[in-house]
Amino acid sequence: MGILDKKYYYFIGAGGIGMSALERFFNSVGKVVLGYDKTPTELTTELIKEGIDIHFEDNVDLIPSDINQENTLVIYTPAIPKDHKELNHFFDQKFEVLKRSEVLGAITRDTYAIGVAGTHGKTTTSSILGHILKVADLDSTAFLGGIAENYNSNIISNGSKYTVSEADEFDRSFLKLSPKVAIITSDDADHLDIYGERDEVKKSFQEFASIVEEQLFVRKGLDFPNAKTYGVNEGADYDAVNVRIENGYYVFDVNTPNGVLKDINFMLPGRHNMENATAAIAVADFLGISSEKIHEALQSFIGVRRRFNRLKINDKIYVDDYAHHPTELDAVINSLRELYPGKKILGVFQPHLFTRTRDFATEFAHSLSQLDELILLDIYPARELPIEGITSNWLLEMIDLKEKEVYSLEEAFPAIKTKEFDVLLTVGAGNIDTIVKPIKNWLNSEA
Repeated sequence: MGILDKKYYYFIGAGGIGMSALERFFNSVGKVVLGYDKTPTELTTELIKEGIDIHFEDNVDLIPSDINQENTLVIYTPAIPKDHKELNHFFDQKFEVLKRSEVLGAITRDTYAIGVAGTHGKTTTSSILGHILKVADLDSTAFLGGIAENYNSNIISNGSKYTVSEADEFDRSFLKLSPKVAIITSDDADHLDIYGERDEVKKSFQEFASIVEEQLFVRKGLDFPNAKTYGVNEGADYDAVNVRIENGYYVFDVNTPNGVLKDINFMLPGRHNMENATAAIAVADFLGISSEKIHEALQSFIGVRRRFNRLKINDKIYVDDYAHHPTELDAVINSLRELYPGKKILGVFQPHLFTRTRDFATEFAHSLSQLDELILLDIYPARELPIEGITSNWLLEMIDLKEKEVYSLEEAFPAIKTKEFDVLLTVGAGNIDTIVKPIKNWLNSEA
């Protein structure tokens, strides 16, 4: 049986960003897509409008009666708790039940699969590369871990010969893929609740590198034999050089093994985004895409939702970002300092996971100390139970700032309205995004 041979595709955790890309794929090829998620969100509302039936109560009675073991594939995310009633029902009734990564692996197995791995930068790099393939009119689909602003979607669909997908290290999911070509943006420690030791994270990336069939591209400085490198002013195989800012765009050249790409225009700020763009350019060049199409795609790429989304509203700058690891926080804050020297930055950060907060407390404290003022939210638990002693108040004590406070999510927006700032940054991977619209509306009203 092939992955497309079922009638029904039932998703448990349907509101997840990676899950919803698969839902949109199956929906686009005429399958009946439905399932469960814990809470309604802007994304689940969009999916329901697209014809995907999602409910928000873990109740076996809500599973349609015409679903059976022969006509249905059940797909779940590892973030679902082990006592989930619907998931256990499907296991007990001997349905075919697969993890998201297994389904993505099956979809991409018969394609020219390109995997983008790394503890940071996967979504932006995948989105840029997917956009280049679309602009070049390659027969391709990109499965993304975020909403590409050019398409207002987490899937870029233009055929099935080539696929781009995020190769997720969580739960070693990326080992389910069969990449012809891959990018590794970073192999920093993360998900230590899964891996235990930092060295185990690096080992898993080495294992992923070993399954890449044709060519691996890695950021300069990472230790992967036989890989081509990319970077910014680092003498890499694909090296962004002659970097300048013109009319709000980054403009740079890229030295490649096949010559120089001159005057690339790219609007996303920060060295890390230039690295992401250079990685995507490296793969596009390897695939033989013309320099004209690469230039066109980079200039027209407008970003990914919650990846340094920047607005100037009246006299204030507002930036929202998904960063939830200290390295990502450093990149965002450094970009703000570069763009707005001397401006007062108020940061609102929601830590994601008790284990991540515990494992990287020192690094988080260092990153957050680079702000001028901090509103620290309660830790977002996601799939975890609380860990005794690991709280936002505990983390706050380590942060070297005079102006710093802990608030609940509900208290955050009223607190923001009392603060003085030039630049406001909201950042985190939990449900902090629910205050983004209220903040925008408030700033727009403060004429």
